[in-house]
Amino acid sequence: MRVLLIEDNKALQKSTRIALEEEGFAVDTASDGREGDFKVRTATYDAIILDLMLPEIDGFTLLKQWRKDGVMAPVLILTARGTTPDKVEGLNLGADDYMSKPFQLEELFARVRALIRRGHSIKDPIIRILDLEIDTGARLVRRAGQAIHMTPREYALLEFLAFHRGKVVTRTMIWSHLYDEHDENTSNVVDVYIRYLRAKVDKGFELPLIMTRWGEGYMLRTEDTPMADPDSSKNPKTPKKTP
Repeated sequence: MRVLLIEDNKALQKSTRIALEEEGFAVDTASDGREGDFKVRTATYDAIILDLMLPEIDGFTLLKQWRKDGVMAPVLILTARGTTPDKVEGLNLGADDYMSKPFQLEELFARVRALIRRGHSIKDPIIRILDLEIDTGARLVRRAGQAIHMTPREYALLEFLAFHRGKVVTRTMIWSHLYDEHDENTSNVVDVYIRYLRAKVDKGFELPLIMTRWGEGYMLRTEDTPMADPDSSKNPKTPKKTP
């Protein structure tokens, strides 16, 4: 999932970004309120980690304006201003969670994941789809009880498909949520990772779970998907020849 970290302390920003990336998040950063505001309004984020004491525009002002303008991305306030009045003001302005500095990285990871699940209306940290089980807390995947090892990016893609299970997601949607502003890959890498996922999730099983919708994108099969529905990437419709 793609996260924006708005933090003016360069050392803390760098260490937190690296830690989030090691956990499989795609991370954009901003060092002041104006830069953060620009990025929020020009990209799509699954969560925003916001410091309050920022140059240019402070965190409270940013949060108030975002909510007024309809920016609905979950916001976690991360700040040294940990007094009760500050927490109350932040939550009343539309923050979804609040952490005081210093903080434990494991708690930050857990809170960000919880915000992202909530943003996708998922309450249970374990997502079950047919015989597939995705533990979003431990980031573990099993199918029919068999553990499946995945790289962070493979897991992120599968989790994104699971968050939108039963619905088609386009390559553009996948790209905007799983790749940060510094990634030099091209959008074709999405197709590559779909192939990687199929090799791990579907190979050896009679029923494929990762489906392609020709000319549209990809989707994860659910209980409601017709069992006989073929992978349309293998059977694209072709016009009939006229005699």
